[in-house]
Amino acid sequence: MLQEKSFKQTVKLNDAYAEVFCFANNTEAREFHITVHVTNTELNFNQQLETLIDAYNEIRINISDNAVAVFKRYFLSDSANQENEVYNMETSDCAISVIQQPPIDGSKVALWTYMITGVNTRVLQNGLYRVEHNTYTHLWLGNYNKLEFNSEYQTRIILQNYIMKLIETGCTLADNCVRTWFFINDIDNNYNGVVKARNDIFMTQGLTPKTHYITSTGIGGRLSNHKILVQMDAYSINGLKQGQMKYVYAPNYMNRTSEYGVSFERGTCIDYGDRRHIYISGTASIDNKGNILHVGNIQQQTLRMLENVENLLQEADMDFTDIGVMIVYLRDIADFTTVKKMFNHKFKNIPCIIVHASVCRPGWLIEMECIGIKNLVNKQFKTF
Repeated sequence: MLQEKSFKQTVKLNDAYAEVFCFANNTEAREFHITVHVTNTELNFNQQLETLIDAYNEIRINISDNAVAVFKRYFLSDSANQENEVYNMETSDCAISVIQQPPIDGSKVALWTYMITGVNTRVLQNGLYRVEHNTYTHLWLGNYNKLEFNSEYQTRIILQNYIMKLIETGCTLADNCVRTWFFINDIDNNYNGVVKARNDIFMTQGLTPKTHYITSTGIGGRLSNHKILVQMDAYSINGLKQGQMKYVYAPNYMNRTSEYGVSFERGTCIDYGDRRHIYISGTASIDNKGNILHVGNIQQQTLRMLENVENLLQEADMDFTDIGVMIVYLRDIADFTTVKKMFNHKFKNIPCIIVHASVCRPGWLIEMECIGIKNLVNKQFKTF
């Protein structure tokens, strides 16, 4: 499978398959997004997990001898009975996220991993996973949570502690944080607390409607400990120059999130000397007034969601061919067949995982997020 050019490929493995996206542009740093899926759903969880890890290792070895995982997320069907087993079998030292968001293909576990070649990595004492290359330091954090009274206070402490972790590395939330994920146990009841805490903390950090926010997904998900109401994953970069990080809005299709009381960006793109990255927040069927469109219609909601994402990508001079990974969240598992058929028709070989997770507003039946990479020459900035 070793190749020097970018590619997308689906690889069949023993009782599993992997979708592989590779970005390559004749530089040392090649990037990979890989999703691994179990096909033999008659296996018990430990057997499925072993199958998944074996498949991942086979792909990793075939991809490159110096590609290292910098971030992994495991999607589980039952965290109470599965979470510890993942940690017992996982040997990577990268940032790891484990969340109960059942894959809707009938399996008990799925995996998304992000890999890079030619980088130096280590775990910092404060728990951040540091990835260094050229003049940039990439900081990943997975599975961060704090037990407090309710979702609001859990979110406050999580963000306050994360701010301190960034300060220890010479970063700030406003200048260096690129992407967050908030997984919320019983989101219908606990999301408002997350929103309030995030709004308040962001205000103290100079993150306002007049400055900018952070690209994010707030979605249903839980850990084995039912008292953990909020978990955060995050990604920050040190070494960016002014003008490297920009935001996309698609204002003809969606409004600013602050207009309906929340604080995140629709998408963030980062220009390096040799490539462009884009991170699209959790995006649903919404219009530029903040209204939910096509209530109760999964097909039309899916089409509008894709139209919104497409316009965000176009604002960054990108499209779906540049996408390295997609995560799709369905509120109702009964919609899986319809959505899977629509995605199979539109996309081929793009790493994609569809999971069962409640979206933050009950009227939304589907939400998606994605990450993309595009070749670029910009002599203003250092290469990735």
